[in-house]
Amino acid sequence: MTLDQIFNAAQEAFLSYKKISGSKKADFLEKIAEILEENRSAIVLLAVQESNLPEGRINGELGRTTGQIKLFANQLREGSWVEATIDPADPQRSPMPKADIRRMLIPIGPVIVFGASNFPLAFSTAGGDTISALAAGCPVIYKGHPAHPDTSKFVAQCISQAVQKSGLPEGVFTHVEGGVKMGQDLVKHPLAKAVAFTGSYSAGKSLFNIASDRDEPIPVYAEMGAVNPILAFPKRLANELVPLAQSYIGSLTLGAGQFCTNPGLIFVPKELAGRFANAVSEALQGAAASPMLHEGIAESYYKALTELQLRSELNWVKVPDAKHLINASPALAEISATDWMADDIFQQEVFGSFALMVVYENENELIQVAKKLHGQLTITLWADNLELKANTELVNLLEEKCGRLLFVGVPTGVEVGYAMHHGGPFPSTTNTNSTSVGAHAIKRFARPIAFQDMPADLLPDALKDGNPLEIMRQVNGVWSK
Repeated sequence: MTLDQIFNAAQEAFLSYKKISGSKKADFLEKIAEILEENRSAIVLLAVQESNLPEGRINGELGRTTGQIKLFANQLREGSWVEATIDPADPQRSPMPKADIRRMLIPIGPVIVFGASNFPLAFSTAGGDTISALAAGCPVIYKGHPAHPDTSKFVAQCISQAVQKSGLPEGVFTHVEGGVKMGQDLVKHPLAKAVAFTGSYSAGKSLFNIASDRDEPIPVYAEMGAVNPILAFPKRLANELVPLAQSYIGSLTLGAGQFCTNPGLIFVPKELAGRFANAVSEALQGAAASPMLHEGIAESYYKALTELQLRSELNWVKVPDAKHLINASPALAEISATDWMADDIFQQEVFGSFALMVVYENENELIQVAKKLHGQLTITLWADNLELKANTELVNLLEEKCGRLLFVGVPTGVEVGYAMHHGGPFPSTTNTNSTSVGAHAIKRFARPIAFQDMPADLLPDALKDGNPLEIMRQVNGVWSK
């Protein structure tokens, strides 16, 4: 099929798919989850072969994939995500009558989804972007990732089976393959209404620029990674130094560091830097080189470290092992906060288990650090309550720099739930108001519309009076879900 044929089929499917009930869409999503589970063994085998990820990780990721499908199915049945708001008419209002106005969210149209290299299931063919778009009522044109093509095609077949068994038009989901040009052509097509992407800054920003330059610009929801800094305060670090060092290395090396929430930056007070470096070095002794997703990613990892090793500002706590075709070893370098603030290169993500330990003089210097930080998916504070209360200015600054602010633990591990926000200010994403994980992800692919004085029998179910699914509240005379 040509791209025009693919998009025309998607647009035709959209006109009917958007009108079916939330309950029927939920049944469709659950059918996808059911078919994926029926084919678990085959999917896991393919994903392990193509990604170098262990079987346990892939099994867990498939569970996360079906779990988030069920989350959106439940959301569709509950119905409040459409934000139905009813502002009733008042014919007796003076000096002029008040119209009946009813507002809700509706789907936007065909969505382009790009797969991610580091999550062959949960952020790929049947991942959160695809499922949240389908849940919103939007057909999906999915571009498979070249790192796991057979896994992608197999999962796409599962989705197509669900489309057929649910009695939906084929254009609701289409799987395509291709290189950079294919991706660019997809974004340029006039029938595309939004783009979802997870990957590198350069690729995400390129897609964003293409979408912005169209005759009709469209939103690009690109998650482009981050260094996810941890800020350690003296009292908390002194009291828990060894367990914090161990948990940090566990997070840094998890999955060979190939997570978008990998903590590639940690700030430690000068008086504890030596002790923390020793504890981290000890924890790293048991961290062997791990296989990366593919040779290209391993090559990029070692290239970035080779360039950093030329920088005189860095003192290496743990140098990387000798370059390997696919395996990549953890590495850690130390730098002063002054030198770190002097060059933005030290904020660039190195995709893998590498981190910079930034040594700061005092908490006033942390204020300057916070002002220099780029936008992040996450920022973590290791501080006790008294330290937090004494540094409210810093906390206030950090709120402006991230999408998720943690006070316990480490940033790896993103809960798929109703309150999760997985996004952040630029350059971590191209749209700071959006999340790619959790229930609110559905709203990326919807837009508001208001119906004024629409005949009652034509109103969408969510906006009808007496709808038994509605849970209404009255605020200043306006009824809303």
